[in-house]
Amino acid sequence: MHVPNRKSFLLTEAERKHVRRRARFQQHGDASFHQVFSPLQGKAPKGIHAILKQTFGEHAPSYATVKNWVAQFKRGDFSTCEAPRPGRSKSVTTPEIIDQIHELILKNRRISTKSIAEQMGISGVWSIIHEDLDMRKLSAKWVPKCLNADQKRQRCQSSEQLLEFFRRNPNDFLS
Repeated sequence: MHVPNRKSFLLTEAERKHVRRRARFQQHGDASFHQVFSPLQGKAPKGIHAILKQTFGEHAPSYATVKNWVAQFKRGDFSTCEAPRPGRSKSVTTPEIIDQIHELILKNRRISTKSIAEQMGISGVWSIIHEDLDMRKLSAKWVPKCLNADQKRQRCQSSEQLLEFFRRNPNDFLS
């Protein structure tokens, strides 16, 4: 493998300090990539990658990333934000969808995730039920995994009221 002369890739100490300083600013959002890497302008991706590896060590970006940056900069795109990408959205988990799924489950606790997905026209129903609603299937019914303190207190109070009603009128309890 041919290794080019390292001196052709090296910046002066002042230029390396400039790259480090600008990179620190970039972490805090105070500079654009154009400002950070202006001393590298006109260099080939391999040279830029070598400089970044020398400057940042193991924290340097990969050669493929540097190559993509160079192509992006040549197109005049100096944006540091990721552009939205076409295709399926990252998540369909919105509060409205979570509420709709919760309502379906409360109407029919034996409903399946497949049935919910078909009715809602979405995927990822299982994760919404398990992670967002914190529910699980138990004896073919969807039930909350854990009750919070208020729910436990409310259930205890309801049980005590029913027990008291039963003790007062055992004959009228189920009628």
